[in-house]
Amino acid sequence: MSLSTSVTVPVGGMTCASCVGRVESAIKRVPGVTSATVNLATERATVMGDAPASAIVLAIRDAGYEPGAPLTLGAPRPAEEPEHRANVDLWLGVALTAPLLVFTMLPMLVPRVHMAPVAMFFMGWGGLLFAAPVQFWAGRRFYRVGLSEARHLSFGMSSLVMIGSTAAFLYSVGVVLAPSIFPEGTAHTYFEASTSVVTLVLLGKHFEALAKGRSSSAIKRLVSLQTKTARVRRGGAVVELVIDEVLVSDVIELRPGERLPVDGVIIEGSSFIDEAMITGEPIPAEKRPGDAVVGGTVNGASSIVVRATRVGADTLLAQIVRTVEEAQAGKPPIQALADRIAAVFVPIVLAVSLLTFGLWWALGPAPALSYAFVASISVLVIACPCAMGLATPTAIMVATGRAAELGVLFRKGAALEGLARADVILLDKTGTLTEGKPTLTDTIIYSGDKDTVLRLAAAAERRSEHPLARAVVEAAASLKIAHAESVRAEAGFGVEANVEGSIVHIGAMRYMDMLGVDASRATEDATRFSKQGKINIFVAIDHQLAALLAVADAPKSTSAEAISRLRALGLEIGVVSGDAQATTDTIASRLGIGLVLAERLPNDKAEDIRRLQAKGRHVVFVGDGINDAPALATADVGVAIGTGTDIAIEAGDVVLMRGDLRAAADAIALSRRAMRTIHQNFFWAYGYNIALIPLAAGALFPLFHALLSPVLAAAAMSSSSIFVLANSLRLKRFRA
Repeated sequence: MSLSTSVTVPVGGMTCASCVGRVESAIKRVPGVTSATVNLATERATVMGDAPASAIVLAIRDAGYEPGAPLTLGAPRPAEEPEHRANVDLWLGVALTAPLLVFTMLPMLVPRVHMAPVAMFFMGWGGLLFAAPVQFWAGRRFYRVGLSEARHLSFGMSSLVMIGSTAAFLYSVGVVLAPSIFPEGTAHTYFEASTSVVTLVLLGKHFEALAKGRSSSAIKRLVSLQTKTARVRRGGAVVELVIDEVLVSDVIELRPGERLPVDGVIIEGSSFIDEAMITGEPIPAEKRPGDAVVGGTVNGASSIVVRATRVGADTLLAQIVRTVEEAQAGKPPIQALADRIAAVFVPIVLAVSLLTFGLWWALGPAPALSYAFVASISVLVIACPCAMGLATPTAIMVATGRAAELGVLFRKGAALEGLARADVILLDKTGTLTEGKPTLTDTIIYSGDKDTVLRLAAAAERRSEHPLARAVVEAAASLKIAHAESVRAEAGFGVEANVEGSIVHIGAMRYMDMLGVDASRATEDATRFSKQGKINIFVAIDHQLAALLAVADAPKSTSAEAISRLRALGLEIGVVSGDAQATTDTIASRLGIGLVLAERLPNDKAEDIRRLQAKGRHVVFVGDGINDAPALATADVGVAIGTGTDIAIEAGDVVLMRGDLRAAADAIALSRRAMRTIHQNFFWAYGYNIALIPLAAGALFPLFHALLSPVLAAAAMSSSSIFVLANSLRLKRFRA
C-alpha cells in the first residue's frame, strides 16, 4: 500500500510531548515522506507523501511505539486491544500496590505496630514479591519506550518513569539482598515508591483516556449519524440493503422519523427535515420534490422518497467527519513553542535530578544517601511533561468538535488561532450579507421593446450560476428565451453572447465603459436605483445601450444581529463588493458598517486585504467560496459560506454550513475561548513544573525537615495532566 496523498496511522504508547517529537522524527526519516504530524490527544499520525504505509508502521514500531492499522479519515476508530491491555496492567498495579503501600506506611502512622511482622514482610522479601510484577509487567510499556528513547538519546516521560521507578526498585532489592553494604541509616526499601509511581502514572493515563474519549465525542456523534441500512426500490420491490450496497441513483423510501442514509433529492412527498446536526440550525427545514437532502438528517412526520446523489465517502456527512479529523490532527503555530520546549525539557530535568542527587549526597544531613535518592527520584517523576503535550491538542480537539455541532467546520487547527487573533473582518455582500436571491424590480428600455430585450438578455445569462444572472432569467421565464452562441464571460465585468444574430453585452457600468458603449442616458436612473440599494445591470445590443435592469437583493434577516455580535467582539467590520459604490453604501448604512470597499474585482479584494495586512492587521474574509477565492486565499483566515449540500469545503480555512453570518461570530468567539484555554493549559503545565521541581528537590527541607515522597510526586504529576484535560473539556459547554 503506497500513499498517493496521505495516510493516518494510530500510535499507541505515547505519553508526552517528547513522544510526539520522537514519532514525528522517525516517520520523517522514511524515504518518500514529505510531512508528518502526530497528535497526542487523538493518538494518530497523519503522514503526507508517497512512502509505503508498511514503512511508516515499521518506523513507528522501531521508535518504540505501537502502530495500528492505517485508517481512512472519517472511519470510526475501532476499539483496540492495547486499550484493554492497559486496563489489565492498571488493575494489576492497583491490586499489588495497595497492600504494599498500606503495610509499609502503617508503622509510620501507628507507632504501636512499628516493626510488626506484616510490616517487616512488606519491607523485605514480600515487598520484592509484590513489586516485581508491577515493575516489569504492569510497567513494561515504560521500559519498551524508555529503552528506545535512551537508545536514540531522545528522552521523554517514559524515560523519567523508567529511571525513577527502576532506581527505587533496584535500591530496594539491594537493601533486601545485602543490607550491610549500605551506609548506616540508609538501608531502607522503597518498593512502595517504585510501584506507586508506575501505578499512579497508569491511573493518570486511564483518566486521560476517558477524558480523550469525551473530547472526541463530537466526531463519534457525527459518525453515529450514518445509518446501517436503507430501504431501496430494486426490481419492482423494496429491499433492505446495508448502506455499502446503496448506489448513486438508487431510489430510497423513508418513513416518518427515520434518518436519511445518503445525500439525495426528494422525488416524492414533502416533509420537514431536522438538519441540526449538520448545519447547527435548530428549526426543521421544509423540503419538497426537487429539494436536496443530506444523509444523517432526520425526516419529519411525512413519508418521502429520495433518489441518491452521493453515497459512502462522497456524502456531506463523510466530508464533515474528514474535515474535522484533519483539523484535529493539525497543529496551530502556538504548538511550535511547546514542541521546542519539549525537545530540551527532559534532558534538563535529568540534569537537575543528577545535580539534586549530588548536592544532597555531598551536603545533606545523615543519612545523606537516602535523602539524595528520594529527592532525585521525586524530581524525575514530578517533572514528566504529560500536561505540556496535552495542552494544545486537547483544546483543539474539543473546540473543533463543538464547532462542528454548531455548523462550523474548521479545515485546519491553525484557523482557530488565526480567528482568535483577527481584528478586521471583511464581508462579501451578495449571498453573505444579503439573501443572494435577487429579483428584477425595474426595467427601463432605451432602445427596442421590453420583451425582446429581456429575451436576449436572459439568453446571454442562461448558462451562468451568478445570482444576478438567475434574477434576469427568472424575470424572462414567461417569454421564449432564445439560444445563445459564443457565450464569453468577462470576470468581474459581464457577459457577451451572440443571440439571434445580435451581439448582446450585459453587465456592470464598467463593462459598458470597457466596451466603449455610451451609457450616459442611464446615469440618472442608475444613480436613483443605487441610492435605493438596488444593483444596476446594463444591457447593450449591437454596441448600443438597450436597457437598464434594477435588481434588489435584501439583507438577510440575521445580518443585523450578526454585525452587532461581530462589533461586540471588538472587530472592525467592512463590506467588500463588486457592486456600485452607492448600492454598497446603502446596504452598509442599513447594517451600520463603516468600512465600504465597492466596485472591487476579485483580485482587487485580495489587494485590499494585503494592504490591511501590511499595516499589521489580522484579516478575516467571509465570502461564498467561489467568486471570492482570491480573497479567501489571501486573508489570514478565509471563511466560506456554504448552504446545505452545495458547500465549497476547499474554498476556505473555515466553512459555515448554513448561510448565516451569525455562525462567523460563533466561530470567532469559540476560537478566542479555545486560545484562552490553551494559554491557561500552558500556564498550568509550565507553572506546575517550575513550582514543583524545586519542591521535589527539597527546597522546603530547611523549614519542615521533610522531602516530597515519590508517591506524592507521581500523584501530582498525574493530576496535572487531568487538570489540563478537564480545562479543555469545558469548551464542550460553549454556547452560541
